[in-house]
Order: sequence, then C-alpha cells, then structure tokens
Amino acid sequence: MLGTVLLLLALARPACPSPAGAASRRAEALKRLLEVFGIEDPPPPPAHFKQPPQYMVDLFNTVANADGVTKNPDILEGNTVRSFLDKTHSEKMRFLFVLSSVAKNEKILTAELHLFRLWPRAADGPKRHHFCQVSIYQILDKTEPDSPEGQKLLASRLLSLQGSGWEVFAITQAVRDWTEDESSNQGLLVTVHSLGGSPLDPPAVQFASSRDHHESKKPMLVLFTDDGRRGASLPTANFPGGSRAPQHGSLNGPRSTRSLDRLQPCQRHPLSVDFEEIGWSGWIISPRGYNAYHCKGSCPFPLGENMRPTNHATVQSIINALKLSEGVSSPCCVPDKLYSINLLYFDDDENVVLKQYDDMVAGSCGCH
Repeated sequence: MLGTVLLLLALARPACPSPAGAASRRAEALKRLLEVFGIEDPPPPPAHFKQPPQYMVDLFNTVANADGVTKNPDILEGNTVRSFLDKTHSEKMRFLFVLSSVAKNEKILTAELHLFRLWPRAADGPKRHHFCQVSIYQILDKTEPDSPEGQKLLASRLLSLQGSGWEVFAITQAVRDWTEDESSNQGLLVTVHSLGGSPLDPPAVQFASSRDHHESKKPMLVLFTDDGRRGASLPTANFPGGSRAPQHGSLNGPRSTRSLDRLQPCQRHPLSVDFEEIGWSGWIISPRGYNAYHCKGSCPFPLGENMRPTNHATVQSIINALKLSEGVSSPCCVPDKLYSINLLYFDDDENVVLKQYDDMVAGSCGCH
C-alpha cells in the first residue's frame, strides 16, 4: 500500500504545467488517495466551527503520536471509532443517535452510551438514601416508550447521589440491531429509580442534555468497529522518532540526482504528507500531516547486514554480480517494516471518527 501512496502523492503535488492532462491526473491521484483511506468522497468541512468531543481527542492522543503514527497498537478494538451526538434535543432523558454513516461492512465490536452526570442541585435537599438505580432501555415502540412492552432493558447500575462526571453504559446489542434494521432505531430511554424501585421525580441523578448544555457535555454514542481493511503487517513497537521531517521534493528529480541516488546505499528518506497541501485540512482534525518516509538507494554486491537483506536478496545479488543468468537485476531497496497511522476527522454528517490505517509509514528499509 505504501508504494501506491507515494506514487499518488507525487502525482497530487502541484507541478509545472504539462501540455495536457495535468489537472485530470491530479484529480485521479487524489481520488485514488481517498480510496487508500477508505473514503469515497472528501467530507465537506463543518459549516460552523465545531469542537470535537474531548473523549475522541484524548483517545487519539493515547493511540498515536503528534504525527498520527500508532504508538500503542493494542488499545483500539478494531480499526475504527465513531462518535455520535444525540439528535433529540429533548429535556426528557430520551436519546436518539443517527447511525446512517456506519458502513454495511463494518462489524460492531462494542457500543457505549456516554452520559455526563450533573452535580446535584442544592435545592434538592438531603436525601434519605445514598444510592439510586439508573437504567438504560432500548425503545421498541415510540408510541408507548414507558410501557414494559415498548422497551427493552440494556444496562442498569447503582449510582451514588453525590458526584459528577461521565458515566458509560454498554449497549452493544441494541446498536447491532439498529445497524441491521435502521427502522428499529427508536432511541434510548434513561430512568432513575429509588432502591425500592419507585421512580424519582425530579430524578435524584440528572444527566446533561443536548438542548440545555455545552457541546462538551452532550450525550454521546461511541462505536468501536472494524471495517475489515487490514494490511500485510502490523506495528509491533513504538515508532522511532515522532517529529515531522522537512518537506521532501518531487520524486521525479533530475537525471543526475537519480544517478547519485543509485550510488547511495539503501536507506530511509523523509517524505512529508501535508493534508493542507492536498486540500484535506478542512475535515481532518489530526494530524495536520505525517512523515511517510520512503526507501531509496542501491543494493550493491556484496550485501552487508546493515542492508537487512533477505536470503533471497542475497542469492539474487550473487547471481546478478556473477552474471550467471540473463535478465536478473540487483535487489531493490524497499520498506521492510511498516507502521500504521491514525486520522481523527469529521465525516459527512459531522460526526467525529478515529480510524487506523495499516502499512502507511516506512519504519525501516532493506534490500529485497
């Protein structure tokens, strides 16, 4: 995949005008680059400034370094994390999340309802009990959501009557039902009861709503999914060095430069990918770009251990040097270790998505 990315980036960079087809080649290159990232069309930038959920920003920073390169490959379950904000704008504790942006081929691994718990109001006065029962129901019939037949219990938990912060409830099966049958998505209902089972009005525990509270506290659904896109190798260690390299020039250099390249031993060179330069900065939140690196140089006989040759490359080098067979070239300088990167971006519906892409950064080079 990395070789395809490097070629596409070379085509996508603005270059000197050619007699014909420069614009169409650039458009085709950017289209192919979108395919590498699993996106059909570039999402439009949000109409107004939109702050991504802090949970998604924190998750990105935990998984990746500043350039988006994966630093901890074992954190994510699957390769995609999607966040959805509540669409009901209701004062009641009913929530609806529109999941139309979830692709049919995505496997739902885990679904979590994130609710921000508000500090109890001083006017509520002292409580006889220290705990209450908070329950999450899947609404089966929106005409009778409060009836036993119109709801299905998904999760239930005892909460202290004191405190504030995020509460997370697992609702995986309900989301799987919704993605299989979109019409079954009638939303969620949250209830608060005493330990004896009687409803509390007003609720002893209240959660932030979409209508009355800051966006940073709005109810949110978080999905951990896998779209089945996997590379040939996965990162096994932290990426060595996270700083972005200076911008690298076009891959199509003068003949003299290419000749000098062949005289240099196989090694890794910087290759900066700037999302603003290719017109993607409006919808990509992080990173602003990354260093893909590329491999360049010769693999002369005899191949030393510093060139990290495979046994096959060593044999090929010997056959080439001794001219034992016609048409056998010297081994090629290619990546022999690849790392994944992560993008945090807005999708078509302005939901924030974290996606991990395998085999996007050349970690080291060798003669193969």
